[in-house]
Amino acid sequence: MGGISEWPRMIGPAADNQVIMIIRHAEKPRRSRAAQAITPEGEHSKHSLTVAGWMRAGALAALFAPHGAEPPAGLYRPDAVYGPAYEPGRSVRSVQTVTPVAARLGLDVVTRYAAGEEAYLVDELITRPGATLVAWKHSAIIKIADHLGDVTPTPPVRWPGARFDMVWTFTRNGSGWRFAQIPQMLLPGDLPYPITDPALVAAAA
Repeated sequence: MGGISEWPRMIGPAADNQVIMIIRHAEKPRRSRAAQAITPEGEHSKHSLTVAGWMRAGALAALFAPHGAEPPAGLYRPDAVYGPAYEPGRSVRSVQTVTPVAARLGLDVVTRYAAGEEAYLVDELITRPGATLVAWKHSAIIKIADHLGDVTPTPPVRWPGARFDMVWTFTRNGSGWRFAQIPQMLLPGDLPYPITDPALVAAAA
């Protein structure tokens, strides 16, 4: 697990806002595909990212912490990076996804909370100044949003299993949060449009 360090000095535009940026872990093996999951050492491990996932993890470092520049509009250079705690024999994909970002920034990935402890995670996130990056299991990301309380506009009710290419941002807005979606556009096949609730799509058809 990553260590726990002092809160780093806020940098650039993040000093003016309290922002929580959430991503889903990068690509994993799918039953219908032949892609294999591998460790950083190149060994097969069903709990790790695929080659595409590692490519995304590396690209995320350049997205959130570009050399000599600031991240794209709506994103910030993280002051802290979080991933879920994990046990031997369980998925380490979320932590693997943000390890390159944290390494570039000289940070540890904070793994204080496990999946299922989203309420405790949010209790800590809302006390942190600046910008925080969180990588989490896609099916539990909505739980993080729910525990934030007043969020406008309302986030989608679920994160689709096929989407690895989005950043959800929650920017402090008075006593609540302003929600936005920012496409990563890092790998071939990344989509330029946000995640939309299936019910809303059906209603508009």
